[in-house]
Amino acid sequence: MSGLPHSPHALVTGGGRGIGRAIAVSLVSAGATVTVLGRNAATLAEAVNAGAAHFAAVADVSDEASLKTAILEASTRKPIDILVANAGSAESAPFAKSDSALFSRMMDVNFMGVVHAIRGVLPGMKDRPYGRIVAVASTAGLKGYAYVSAYAAAKHAVVGLVRSLALEMAGSNVTVNAVCPGFTDTDLVAGSIENIMAKTGRTREQAIAELAKHNPQGRLITPQEVADAVLWLCGEGAGAITGQAIAVAGGEI
Repeated sequence: MSGLPHSPHALVTGGGRGIGRAIAVSLVSAGATVTVLGRNAATLAEAVNAGAAHFAAVADVSDEASLKTAILEASTRKPIDILVANAGSAESAPFAKSDSALFSRMMDVNFMGVVHAIRGVLPGMKDRPYGRIVAVASTAGLKGYAYVSAYAAAKHAVVGLVRSLALEMAGSNVTVNAVCPGFTDTDLVAGSIENIMAKTGRTREQAIAELAKHNPQGRLITPQEVADAVLWLCGEGAGAITGQAIAVAGGEI
């Protein structure tokens, strides 16, 4: 497998914890200069101090102006060659109780956050000899799940964006892909587990099993497994891979 070109600069949104943190660590280990971006300055600083990234940038991906400023500042250190649009949020509710505000929140973070990040990096990236854009979507971007219609709609939108933008960028050296994890062992899923326990009275083990049953392997995905897929897509050897939505889900899709 061909690795990364010499010391590219990677920006990882939502890079302070969970899947984003694992991706940042993998990119650092592969020789990239990594900037992690998120809303919590303390979490990001801890990631940098731990060696999970080189730099941190504070911004809310749903705030286009704030994100643009943060990306410009990161770019002054070194042009951004890799964008991993990982920041996301999940809320669950029956459709009948999913009001417009819930749909807006899910779209603003999970979809428009990706749009804003790509807009921030693409003008400079497409003029250089190498560029990689990877959106962290979800199996919810490939299929439906009950009680997460707003989240699933936003993740489906991400996959559609990736497939369309990849065609526009096909004449450049920029590839655009998505990875679609199944239920992954992160604090985001931990919130879903707590929600299941609170609403159904199930034990923690039963709640985990309820999520893991979607995976034919009968388990949660690990953040590192998602990071490994992202790292491969960022490598020089994946130059012909674009417009894809790759499930990291134990055979679920």
